[in-house]
Amino acid sequence: MKRIIALATAAVLLASPMAMAQSGTFRQAHEYGFGAQSSLDPISNGRIFQITEKIMSRLVRPGLDGRPSPDLATEWSANEDATVWTLSLRDGVTFHDGSTFEAADVLYSLNRVLDPELDSPARSAIAMIEAVEALDDMTVQITLDTPFADLPLQLMDYRLRMIPEGSGDTIATTGIGTGPFMVETFDAEGTTVLVANPDYWEGAPGVARMEIIGIPDGQARLQALLGGQIDMERGITAQQSVMFQNSDRFTIQEIPTGNWRGLVFRTDVEPFNDLRVRQAVRMVADRQELVDLVLGGGGIVACDTPVEPNDQYRADLSCPQDIEGARALLAEAGYPDGIDIDVHVATLEPTWPTLAVAYQQQAAAAGIRVNVVQAPTDGYWSEVWMHEDVSATRWNERPADQALHEIYLSTARWNESFYQDEAFDALLAAARRELDFEARRALYVQAQEHLQETAGTLIPYHVTRLVGVSSRVHNLDEVKNDAVRWHLITVDE
Repeated sequence: MKRIIALATAAVLLASPMAMAQSGTFRQAHEYGFGAQSSLDPISNGRIFQITEKIMSRLVRPGLDGRPSPDLATEWSANEDATVWTLSLRDGVTFHDGSTFEAADVLYSLNRVLDPELDSPARSAIAMIEAVEALDDMTVQITLDTPFADLPLQLMDYRLRMIPEGSGDTIATTGIGTGPFMVETFDAEGTTVLVANPDYWEGAPGVARMEIIGIPDGQARLQALLGGQIDMERGITAQQSVMFQNSDRFTIQEIPTGNWRGLVFRTDVEPFNDLRVRQAVRMVADRQELVDLVLGGGGIVACDTPVEPNDQYRADLSCPQDIEGARALLAEAGYPDGIDIDVHVATLEPTWPTLAVAYQQQAAAAGIRVNVVQAPTDGYWSEVWMHEDVSATRWNERPADQALHEIYLSTARWNESFYQDEAFDALLAAARRELDFEARRALYVQAQEHLQETAGTLIPYHVTRLVGVSSRVHNLDEVKNDAVRWHLITVDE
C-alpha cells in the first residue's frame, strides 16, 4: 500500500478579473544582468526570470502561503520510502504554439535539466532524480536515487518550467510555454512584448499586453517608475521608499522574504583559503547595524545561513560582532597588520554599494582595509561574479535543501565561493536520505552550523522586499515574486 506524502487539490479557483476582457499594458523592468547571454531558456545562466515566470509554468508552484500548490501537476504521491513519486498532470492544457501538454513534455523538460552536457545551474535542484517515465499521457513517475520526502519543494524551483518536447534548440528565443502570456517580440536589451494567452488554464489574463524593459541600473529603474515608464519595481530600497510616501500615484508593498544580499569571498584564493581569515572577515560584521543602515530596519539577521527565517529547517544561530576575535584570527593566520581587499559591487542591485561601504567601516576596526570597486552593471553576473576574489552577491529564496546544495555543494554549478568541504557534502547527503522529519531537520541544522564555522560568504540578513507599484495597477498579489498570479493583474487605461 502506498503512503501519501503530499496530495494537492486539483480544484481551480477562478477570480473575478478573469471574466473581464483583456485591456491595457503592464510594464516592468529587468536588469539585463547577464548581458549578451540573456535569453528565454528557463534553465540557462542568462534566463530572464521576469519574462519566463509569465510565459512558462511549473509542475508545482508555491501557493500564497508558500507551500507546494498545483500547477501543471494536479496531485502527487510517493511510495513508502519516498524513492518513487507519481504525478498526475493537468488535462486540457496547451502550449502557445497550439500543441497539447503531455507527459512527454515533462520527460523532455526534466531530462534536459538533468543533462550534464547542458551544465544547467538548475540541475543541482533535482540531481536526485534517477529516471523520469510516462505511465500514460497524463501520468509521470519519477524515480530517485535516494529517499527524499521533500521532492515537491524542489519542483517549485522557479527555473523548472515545462517546455514543448524537442524545443531546446529554439526555446531561448521563442519562449514557448503554457503560461498566461505569450512572447510577441523578444529584445533583451530593449523591450520584450508579451501578449495575453486567452487559453491559459486558469483563465485569460486581465491585461492584454506586458512590456518587459531592459534597464540595468537600479537608480534608472526607480526613475522609470517615478516617471511612469514602468508600473512596478521590486527593488525599492528603504532610502528610496520615502519618495513614495503620501503619494496617491503609488503604493509600497512590504513582503518578508528569504531573499538575501551579501559578500562572497572565494575560498580557493589567498587569503580566503585560510579558514581563520574567512572567519575573521565575517566576524567583523555587525549584522543588525547593516540591517538598519542598508535596509532601514527592513530585514532579519541571517548569521550566514541562506535558509530563510520561516523555513522548517532554519537553524537558530547567533553571530555577534567580534572585532578583537577577528584581529586575533588574522594575526594567527600571519596578518598581524590586517589585510587589504577589493569588494566589487554594481548598481544593478541598489543596496550593494551601501552594504559595501557600511561593511568597509565596520571591517576597518579589525584592520581589514576594504576598497569598494564599482563594476559595470552590464554583464556583472558573467564577468565579475565568480571571477573576482570578493564580490557582492544575492539570491532569491529557495527551500533549505536546494539553497544549501546549489550554493555550497562541492560540485554545484553556482558554488560561488568555490567552497569544498566533504563533511558538509556528507551532511546534505544524509539529510536527503533521512525520512524521519526531526532527524532530517537536525541534519540540516548541523549543516548550517558547519557553514557558519567554515564558509566564505557573508550573509548579513534576509530582506523584507519593498515593491513600488503604480496606482493604476490592481490585483497584484502581495507575495514573493515566484508566487505572484500574473494573470490576475489589471491596469487602468
